[in-house]
Amino acid sequence: MARKPKKGGGGTPATVALENAAVAFTMHSYEHDPAAVSYGGEAAEVLGVPAERVFKTLVADVDGVLTVGVVPVAGRLDLKALAAAVGGKRAAMADPAAAERSSGYVLGGISPLGQRRPLRTVVDDSALAHATVYVSAGRRGLEVELAPADLVGLTGAVTAPIGR
Repeated sequence: MARKPKKGGGGTPATVALENAAVAFTMHSYEHDPAAVSYGGEAAEVLGVPAERVFKTLVADVDGVLTVGVVPVAGRLDLKALAAAVGGKRAAMADPAAAERSSGYVLGGISPLGQRRPLRTVVDDSALAHATVYVSAGRRGLEVELAPADLVGLTGAVTAPIGR
């Protein structure tokens, strides 16, 4: 069942970071369905945006260092490619509790922006093919739309083919 997006939102560390950087962005909020199987897939469907423009934020452990991978919601994170992108050897998904503690966000609402402890970040290079992309604004049911160059710049990310 499709839900309509609703206007407005609320301040999160991600939106504060965007406002402080004076970056152009658009907030999109919607009623999150707790039964949704995929947070990102839900966002794409409810907002009526192609899934290749909506990106999920995943926290991985690369050689003992937490690292953020930002990939399209329609795909998966290639852990070997993520490790290679940061000069590492081995990568595994981070413990969910460690990801939440480090980022300051809850699973399904982890934003690459405004994290409690900024982590090295890799954005899938497919983001660069779009004028704007969507990422979590730091809360389930809240997405921020911004230029991929601004996402990369604000997170200090590198871009690499890390999605599959």
